[in-house]
Amino acid sequence: MTLFERYLTLWVFLCIVLGVALGQFAPHAFQTIGRLEIAQVNLPVGLLIWVMIIPMLLKVDFGALGQVRRHWRGISVTLFINWAIKPFSMAVLGWLFIRQVFAPWLPADQLDSYIAGLILLAAAPCTAMVFVWSRLTDGDPVFTLSQVALNDTIMVFAFAPLVGLLLGLSSITVPWATLLVSVGLYIVIPVILAQLWRRALLNQGQAAFDATLTRIGPLSMAALLLTLVLLFAFQGEAILRQPLVIAILAVPILIQVLFNSGLAYWLNRRAGERHSIACPSALIGASNFFELAVAAAISLFGFQSGAALATVVGVLIEVPVMLLVVRVVNRSKSWYEAGAERSWAARRASRQPD
Repeated sequence: MTLFERYLTLWVFLCIVLGVALGQFAPHAFQTIGRLEIAQVNLPVGLLIWVMIIPMLLKVDFGALGQVRRHWRGISVTLFINWAIKPFSMAVLGWLFIRQVFAPWLPADQLDSYIAGLILLAAAPCTAMVFVWSRLTDGDPVFTLSQVALNDTIMVFAFAPLVGLLLGLSSITVPWATLLVSVGLYIVIPVILAQLWRRALLNQGQAAFDATLTRIGPLSMAALLLTLVLLFAFQGEAILRQPLVIAILAVPILIQVLFNSGLAYWLNRRAGERHSIACPSALIGASNFFELAVAAAISLFGFQSGAALATVVGVLIEVPVMLLVVRVVNRSKSWYEAGAERSWAARRASRQPD
């Protein structure tokens, strides 16, 4: 992991402090930035999001889709978690904790917005950071690459309908036009640009490609941190009034990550998949493409919305929680392999004739 990646939680915390302070001391400057928008798209943030997302998408090789059939059990488990479990379980957790358990401690006019942010976070499977998590668990790189490529392909078509469905089920008004514009701006166009750039770099050789990734990596993280400073400058007043809101929003996110990673890990064990497949499967199933979630939340609901704040809380806890998951799957390897071997033995026995 790079310095930025390893200490991302610390940088996010510092961005909270810096953003809140700047928002209090220079409110007019940030109000001017907030007005720089076209068709509900804030231009400075749109540019920062592209700088943030495109270098990450540059790592994705859609040619790896041809490898999907090699690990169909692990692929199936991850797809089931990412698209059938995670978004819906987050909607349920959001309803339970935001509208029921913690509602008395939250501003009533932001409850729907908080839930919308949590849904946006859960509906976007991880794209870039999962390569880091996979390396830390000795995960199969071919599986990781093919799973990420498949998830990104599905996300182009499924993100908007899934978010619209869950917002509707949560009785939240769906701004369809803005949602579709967000998908185009923050998924479709960046994917196309990244793949064109990737092809041009690879035509120059692998060394040129690797050198470019190394050079632009810090730009991506710097754009993320600057976006967070802007967001917390707008959110500062709300945070100062109710400082516990970040801890409250962290509860459903933490539960969701641990539940989905554990379920994916267990399902792979039951299916008899290798540990090197189960680890990235569990990590992809649990982590989120928080850059996209932040961008979509700002576009759909604005800088000062509870939705934007909820997605940023996801950024805040992503690294420490995922490192915890990495530690658990690494230390449970012997337990995992014993169960996977029994699953394989049972499957072989069932195929033998009487």
